[in-house]
Amino acid sequence: MSRRRYLVAYDISDPVRLRKVHDVVKGYGYSLQYSVFVCDLGEVEKLWLKGDLGKVMHFGEDRVAIVDLGDAERRGMDCFEFMGVTPQLPRPGGPHIV
Repeated sequence: MSRRRYLVAYDISDPVRLRKVHDVVKGYGYSLQYSVFVCDLGEVEKLWLKGDLGKVMHFGEDRVAIVDLGDAERRGMDCFEFMGVTPQLPRPGGPHIV
C-alpha cells in the first residue's frame, strides 16, 4: 500500500476543541509546530483522520487544512525548506497511528 505525506494545519477557535484537535492529529503524525503536523498516511488512515477530526471540530467555526505533499518515499523529505531551527522530519515508514 502506498503512503502519502500530508501537511496538516489547523485553526481552531475554542481552546477545548483546540486541545482535542491537537490530540487527534498528534496520534497520526509528527509535530512541526503547535498546529502544523506531517502525517504519512494510506488512504484508509486518511479517512480515519478525517473522521476523528470531524468528531471534535466545529465545522462552522474551525478550519483544518490537509495538503498532499506526494509519495512519502520519494517526495516526502524533499518538499520541505526551513529557515531558522530545522525540525527533525520523520523518515518515511510504517504507520504512526497511536
